[in-house]
Amino acid sequence: MTDLRPERDSSGAPYDADDAYGDAGAFEAAVDDLADPLTDPLPGQHPSPWFRSGGAEPERAPAAQTAAEPQEQEWYDPEGYARDWYGQESQPQQQPPAQDQQQPQTPEPTYEQLYGAYAPEQPAPAYEPVSDDETVGLRTDDTRRIAEPEPDRPTEGRAARRKAAKKGGTRPAESRPGAPLSRVEARRAERARRPSPGAVISRGLGEVFITVGVLMLLFVTYQLWWTNIRAHQQADGAAHDLQESWAKGKGKPGSFEPGQGFALLHIPRLDVVVPVAEGIDKQQVLDRGMVGHYNEGATKTAMPEAKQGNFAVAGHRNTHGEPFRYINRLEPGDPIVVETQDKYFVYKMASILPQTSPGNTGVIGPVPPGSGFTKPGRYITLTTCTPEFTSKYRMIVWGKMVEERPRDKGKPSALVN
Repeated sequence: MTDLRPERDSSGAPYDADDAYGDAGAFEAAVDDLADPLTDPLPGQHPSPWFRSGGAEPERAPAAQTAAEPQEQEWYDPEGYARDWYGQESQPQQQPPAQDQQQPQTPEPTYEQLYGAYAPEQPAPAYEPVSDDETVGLRTDDTRRIAEPEPDRPTEGRAARRKAAKKGGTRPAESRPGAPLSRVEARRAERARRPSPGAVISRGLGEVFITVGVLMLLFVTYQLWWTNIRAHQQADGAAHDLQESWAKGKGKPGSFEPGQGFALLHIPRLDVVVPVAEGIDKQQVLDRGMVGHYNEGATKTAMPEAKQGNFAVAGHRNTHGEPFRYINRLEPGDPIVVETQDKYFVYKMASILPQTSPGNTGVIGPVPPGSGFTKPGRYITLTTCTPEFTSKYRMIVWGKMVEERPRDKGKPSALVN
């Protein structure tokens, strides 16, 4: 149980210091005599650094003497308190010693005395690998390169080095950043740059295909575009020459040389005006944009001025002027006019045979089968290739003469309208 406070006893009477301890100052003396190692410091010291003793601690005196002779009390040092908490800045400034009491100061050593004179760091000499003529000859702009270090590339381990040693004995230059290529590595790089036989063959085939494709494109352009332009120019020139010769009276009816023009063919519905030449030679007649008259052997046919017969002609449907390209659009009754030096011969379209074999020569006979004609008369037959852009079959158009008009009477109504 805790003792009662010294100020009061159990009866509640106030505490009297003189009655408890006798003389004044006896309590302090009793406390100072406590032999506690935690609270009783060594003589002359105090547990608090803020309290300073005025001198050596006097010997302890009896309580009676303490009351008669008061001890030298410890005192509070505010400057020590400030110095302990805030450092040397709060210490009071001390008076400098007298001039005659100051000791001579030794000058501090300079930087040059301690570390020597400053000299800039010299760069390391550039690495120059030892090379010979053969190695320099093998190295090219591609093989003589310094590989950049790759930060994300994992470091090779022992297993990778073993595999590299089994394959070639050394690691490739790419795994040794900053190292030049050796002679063996340069040879390997040179061999790696050479294409394999398969690559050479595939490259050659590709070039051949590209060349063939370009040539085919040029050929198609020539056939579909340039041949028409050239044939139109030649046909127009032949028609102009023919009309000039008629004006001069040189083109009398009779026999004509192969390739010689002797008439003009008009198809008003198709807006076609093309010269008619003797023969069906491809180079001399058909490829020059003209229409050719069948005049040889079993295919020889009558001329327009004949009193009876079949005037048969042939022309290209595609390329080289393509004068008969759209004859499949003709309808029965459409006029077809043959103009010579003296007369106009007017025919009207009668029938069409869309397709027949090239060897069917009966279509140009005096009375062609399948034309609808039953007896000899004055007919006209137009032949051309079909389907378009091929020569596999032939297309036939027949017409019957309805008018023979001299030139001095003017153009027929089929050409005027």
